[in-house]
Amino acid sequence: MRSEQPRSVRLSDYHPPRWRIETVKLDVALDATRTRVLATLAFVPNETPAAPLVLDGDELTLASIRLDGFELPAERYEATPDRLVIADPPPRPFVLEIETIIDPSANTQLMGLYRAGDTYCTQCEAEGFRRITYFLDRPDIMAVYTTRIEAEKAEAPVLLANGNLVEGGDIEGTSRHFAVWHDPFPKPSYLFALVGGRLGGIEDNFVTASGRSVKLMVFVEPGQEKRAHYAMEALKRSMRWDEEAFGREYDLDIFMIVAVSAFNMGAMENKGLNIFNDKYVLATADTATDADFARIEAVIAHEYFHNWTGDRITCRDWFQLCLKEGLTVFRDQEFTSDQRSRPVKRITDVRVLRAQQFVEDSGPLAHPVRPEVYREINNFYTATVYEKGAELVRMIKTLVGPTAFRAGMDLYFARHDGQAVTIEDFVRCFAETGGLDFEQFMRWYRQAGTPEVTVTIRHDAATRTCSLEIAQTQPATPGQPVKEPLVIPLAIGLLDADGRDLPLVFADDGRPLERGVIVLTKPAETFVFGGIEARPVPSLNRGFSAPVKIAANLTTADLRLLAAHDGDAFNRWQAVQTLASALLTANVGAIRTGKPPQQDRGLVAALETVLGDTALEPDFAAQMLALPSEADIARDIGRDVDPDAIFAARRRLRGELARELGTALRDTYRRMVTDGPYSPDAEGAGRRALKNACLDLLAADGTPAAIALAARQYQNADNMTDRMAALSTLALHPVPERQAALDDFYRRYQRDPLVIDKWFALQATIPEESCLEHVRELSRHQAFSLTNPNRVRALIGSFAQANQTQFNRLDGAGYRFVADAVLDLDARNPQVAARMMTAFRSWRALEPGRRECAEAELRRVGAATPLSNDLRDIVERSLAP
Repeated sequence: MRSEQPRSVRLSDYHPPRWRIETVKLDVALDATRTRVLATLAFVPNETPAAPLVLDGDELTLASIRLDGFELPAERYEATPDRLVIADPPPRPFVLEIETIIDPSANTQLMGLYRAGDTYCTQCEAEGFRRITYFLDRPDIMAVYTTRIEAEKAEAPVLLANGNLVEGGDIEGTSRHFAVWHDPFPKPSYLFALVGGRLGGIEDNFVTASGRSVKLMVFVEPGQEKRAHYAMEALKRSMRWDEEAFGREYDLDIFMIVAVSAFNMGAMENKGLNIFNDKYVLATADTATDADFARIEAVIAHEYFHNWTGDRITCRDWFQLCLKEGLTVFRDQEFTSDQRSRPVKRITDVRVLRAQQFVEDSGPLAHPVRPEVYREINNFYTATVYEKGAELVRMIKTLVGPTAFRAGMDLYFARHDGQAVTIEDFVRCFAETGGLDFEQFMRWYRQAGTPEVTVTIRHDAATRTCSLEIAQTQPATPGQPVKEPLVIPLAIGLLDADGRDLPLVFADDGRPLERGVIVLTKPAETFVFGGIEARPVPSLNRGFSAPVKIAANLTTADLRLLAAHDGDAFNRWQAVQTLASALLTANVGAIRTGKPPQQDRGLVAALETVLGDTALEPDFAAQMLALPSEADIARDIGRDVDPDAIFAARRRLRGELARELGTALRDTYRRMVTDGPYSPDAEGAGRRALKNACLDLLAADGTPAAIALAARQYQNADNMTDRMAALSTLALHPVPERQAALDDFYRRYQRDPLVIDKWFALQATIPEESCLEHVRELSRHQAFSLTNPNRVRALIGSFAQANQTQFNRLDGAGYRFVADAVLDLDARNPQVAARMMTAFRSWRALEPGRRECAEAELRRVGAATPLSNDLRDIVERSLAP
């Protein structure tokens, strides 16, 4: 584990590589504790003079080194575990052969080559390849790879690497065998992949648009094959959609997915050989929820789409990370929108953005979508890079329109195929096809923080005009106290008293508003529309066209009209959220000051309308019923946050809705029950979502009838969605049925690690004072292990990220527990430890007592030695003024 002070890397210091590596030949002899890697690298100078040659390493042991076939004398190089330096390499092309020895079983960081159970696998993004061999480990070094793997046939009968299989067989006179894989497409080292082990799998074929047949294979642990079929179907749908929506056809003869149980992330897009956390591959009706199926579909698509946006065209440097991740998130969001419900998908994506990225933007870990500096690149795989990065791509499409956007994507693929490029290269394509100047828009990539937009609507009956006075402000963030105005595309509508959209025509020249989008470019602007007889109700930022916070002079009556009639589904949902959030925020203040809580009959009426509208898509209706979360309310309050008061206000409102809407909730629950076979498709998932949203609210006040209904659903469920929903409902109430269901759940699924992760996670989020001690007990449970990232995220991560009251206990015990766990974990897996520590990212927004406790734990972790670079970076940025 690295413990030296991390070195800052700056975008402004980028320099093209002095050397290229044109081909990489790897010969890997797998062994549990002593794997030999022979790397044959063909170097070409990129500039003259090109000396010296400095190669990256990380905990490597050098066995031998040869230059152009001759052993290199010791005085001509310097080798340490972290780098290899040749001071005077030839000023011409040459071949370097480097032999290293590594121990996969001891590699608990799960970076480089490691063992996931009995399976050998790799994870090289961002800088893991240097843990396999010495290399110029940077994304702008793109080479053609040929990989030979050998292993004991009994231990690893399956041997996989990037590309197409070109040779394989037994090694004469031994119990070993080999396989040779060749990838004809140049790629950076972070996309290298290797897998060896005893694996089962399923196989299929896909015929591309041009008529090529591609073999598809999904590898899993033996016995899990039946749980891989949904992933295979999702892969085929992804491949067809990418051909139709973006004109992208797959290029190799085979595409493989391997599911492993120990993985730091969700999945990895290695060229032709995607390695997945098995939770994003394995699913059947009795082990996975509808949400699990949807995530599998999205992650399969995301990693496949990387074949073009990440693999064929990659990042020049790690500052351009959003170039591949933000763009590919946008692409997977569009895929899911087409496969399922576009309005529901948009709502769920914005929920994630606000819950993760808006919080990141408002705290000490805020950074631009393209940062200017980093100390540990692993810590920049963030919601800002992924989710906000996707929003920037979406804004580009909004600005140029769908036709010019598709033309810009086509130009990007044609112009930059096989290259390592920058954000400027990407955006320039849309400037050309859309005929727009994107210079000001680039500030979105440079400036951190969530813009705040204030809208004042005024109506002039005499002139029959309606004006929208719009101002934008950019909050200060770490290192960026002063910001410049952004380009903000706002999709809008103006509704009459009956909720119908009015024509949008500019008053000064009679021009219609193109695509219903106004573009704000100045600190303040006024947009005036004509031909409007009476004051309309504005529908602002439709479809969440820009990732901003909106404040407008809308009345409660305006919000009720939008909730009932807005033709934009997102803003209809947003109106209900705004009504609920205003009531909850007010009642948090009332609880803290001892005043009587407020009520809002309009909110109750709006939700009653939702339940009575049988024409509504069930999944959309379920979204409408979901109140803002505790974290949402904390974000809206912004400072001096009291999690206990937030919990109390939200619990009170849920109980009130259960009483006021009981009859409608019960009727809708019964209406959504189906007797047919389970299907994870959008229609079936939507009905279950609404049914379980009704169950959740019905049980909010803990009546015996509602508890009995949840217990019956748990026992009678024929799918994990309904069983888990019932268990989650019971978990919120200290009743005998809760413990009985929790015990039964463990008995049913104790041999299924992914399902037991749900069991751990649910118990970690119970908002009761006894929860912390119970989580401590669970951390000593025979099924818990700090070496498995999924299990750590399920128990400790769920407690820290999702249990607002117990993580933020007044006595600071929740902070101490998580800090202790992070320090213990850091010695094993620094990357996961650092991500756990981001639970403290909002500590400055807390009320003074909790703020003091959280700061003390941050400082205690920061003072510990040794400390990984990953964790030290998070702690120091969290504490920075």
